[in-house]
Amino acid sequence: MSNKERIIDYYKKLDRSYFMEDYKEDSHRDTPFPIGFGQTISQPSLVLKMTLLLDIEKDSKVLEIGTGSGYQTALLSKASKEVYTIERIKELYKKAKNRLKSAGYKNIKFKLGDGSLGWSENAPYDRIMVTAAAEKVPQALLNQLAKNGKMVIPVGSGFIQDLLF
Repeated sequence: MSNKERIIDYYKKLDRSYFMEDYKEDSHRDTPFPIGFGQTISQPSLVLKMTLLLDIEKDSKVLEIGTGSGYQTALLSKASKEVYTIERIKELYKKAKNRLKSAGYKNIKFKLGDGSLGWSENAPYDRIMVTAAAEKVPQALLNQLAKNGKMVIPVGSGFIQDLLF
């Protein structure tokens, strides 16, 4: 099974409602939903698209910026060797960490902090996934990307954003 097929297979099995406190009955819809603190759980098609663009290998070390609910983190975890995820909102950080640990995910390390700074102690990363838009690509993240590494990041402001990879 190719990496792409493996990711799609796990994506289809991943229960999005597990990562939602509200709107569980609508979790199958391809739309974002609020998770509190002005944040959302992304629409499933975007989560899959961004994950596939990252072109993760089984032995990849991945840095995720913006843990949120942990939905994309779970997909990254199944696709890679290890995931380092950073969330800036303490309440979301705690919920996602508890949720993912309770579900048995063992290859994820969690950090509360400013994702634009990355996590230099564990760099370099083969892949970097940024789940929230930035006005420009943070230099700190570029510095932590391994040679021949890949990053997916939405760049822009307001309602105009490009997905860079």
